[in-house]
Amino acid sequence: MNVGGAVLPVAAGVALIVFAVRLAREPRRLGNAVWLGLALLLTALWLLRAALHLEWLTPVLLGLLAVAAILVALVLPTALIANGVRMWRREGRSAGNLLSLGLGAGLVALEALAFAPLGRWGSALVAMAAVLAGYFGFLFLSLLVYSVVYSRIGRRGGFDAIIVLGCGLDGERVPPLLAGRLERALRLHAREATPPVLVVSGGRGPGETVSEAEAMHAYLRDRGVPDEQIRREDQARTTEENLRLSAALLPAAARRVVAVTSNYHVFRTAVECRRLGLPFQATGSPTARYFLPSALLREFAALILHYRRTTIAACVLIIGTGLALAISA
Repeated sequence: MNVGGAVLPVAAGVALIVFAVRLAREPRRLGNAVWLGLALLLTALWLLRAALHLEWLTPVLLGLLAVAAILVALVLPTALIANGVRMWRREGRSAGNLLSLGLGAGLVALEALAFAPLGRWGSALVAMAAVLAGYFGFLFLSLLVYSVVYSRIGRRGGFDAIIVLGCGLDGERVPPLLAGRLERALRLHAREATPPVLVVSGGRGPGETVSEAEAMHAYLRDRGVPDEQIRREDQARTTEENLRLSAALLPAAARRVVAVTSNYHVFRTAVECRRLGLPFQATGSPTARYFLPSALLREFAALILHYRRTTIAACVLIIGTGLALAISA
């Protein structure tokens, strides 16, 4: 292998080693997702470069790339728009529920502008928008893959306490999303020889007749959990408050604690635990498939805003480089 051909596998190996070291030290870091994504991207580029030297494989590769381009350019925006319409109809018109619709429409607009006669500066702006879309797409996919990795590692039992994060009520009724979290907590609770303490966390929001903690308490009690094993935290309005206020209710002897949430929310919950200095693990319950695209986009947006300085710096670098290239052209 020549020197140029050795760069990609070496870079991929370095990225993978860095990822493995960081994962072993602290799995709740957002940077782990980036290093994993970088390792996978460099590995894919290495394999692609190697495959292009095999003449018999070239037509197959070109076909796969064409299919991938069609999926990204046509199928992805269409699927996002369809999901956004479904969310609109089933979950309401809140900004969070319209994320997939907005992203799908934005991708269609960007693709249309790419073929429009916009002149040098217009084309440069579209190119910068495309690079920014690629950057955020890479981050999103990296987080998605690492979220799956994170959900597969860590402790499966032996917990001293279980915190259940609230997510809204239907009046005073526990809706399916929250019921999934409670059922997950019940399964973990039933595994232990010594039943762990259950902390249900959530305040009273708009349109709710009782606090989320009270409704969750009733749900667990109806399924046979004794009152003395349940503690209520009924003031929290955010994930940070869920974790911080629940931590204050834990028994002094509780060392192994897990926070139960929905599967799309697991990694952000883990990142929040780390930020608050809480040695908690996070685990998730299943979510309806139609709900996942918008939910994952909301989680991604929240993480990006949490690391907004890095995000702004990356955007400034991309835009600045694009402007410099446009001026020098």
